[in-house]
Amino acid sequence: MYFLSRELYFPPVHRSSPDGIVAIGGDLSPERLMLAYRSGIFPWFEDDEPILWWSPPERMVLFFPELKISKSMRNIINRNCFTITWNTAFADVIAHCRDIPRHGQHGTWITDDMTKAYCRLHELGIAKSVEVWQDGILVGGLYGVDLGHIFCGESMFSIVPNASKMAFIALAQKLERENYRLLDCQVHNDHLESLGAREILREEFLEILQS
Repeated sequence: MYFLSRELYFPPVHRSSPDGIVAIGGDLSPERLMLAYRSGIFPWFEDDEPILWWSPPERMVLFFPELKISKSMRNIINRNCFTITWNTAFADVIAHCRDIPRHGQHGTWITDDMTKAYCRLHELGIAKSVEVWQDGILVGGLYGVDLGHIFCGESMFSIVPNASKMAFIALAQKLERENYRLLDCQVHNDHLESLGAREILREEFLEILQS
């Protein structure tokens, strides 16, 4: 296992552990975070752990033509049940993602240091958010890192049914209009699969990332 020093460096991702850990340690500076994302690596760890840097052998992604919008979700969209905004409440979105209870999880991987790091990236125009509002209340959203041709989704939340789906769909449609290559969802979960995301090999993801 590679332990990072102060040097701004990551080992090649093909040297990662079988489950995808590339390196341990380092910091969450904007420079290191951007080097990580541009290398197909992301941080994921809990409060009582050192920083863990991941590049899993299979990557969950959405290719925009494969976006799935159910009939019931189309009805919700057509009824204008929600209002969507962009980058107007980043700190609130990441706070909700950090604090909302999640089935089968105890605590959160969005630590105080992670929150500060991504808010700093937002100040630099790199981390961005999607906000979903209902009757003037923030009820859903997501945030991630914008690489210009790929958007790396980090986390999403929903206080009312379908709000996180609305954020995901709105973002995917916006990215497709702006000619992005894909929406990176990092690791598999059933919710994202229901929206059309699927796993591809790390090598395919890196090829798209570096193109």
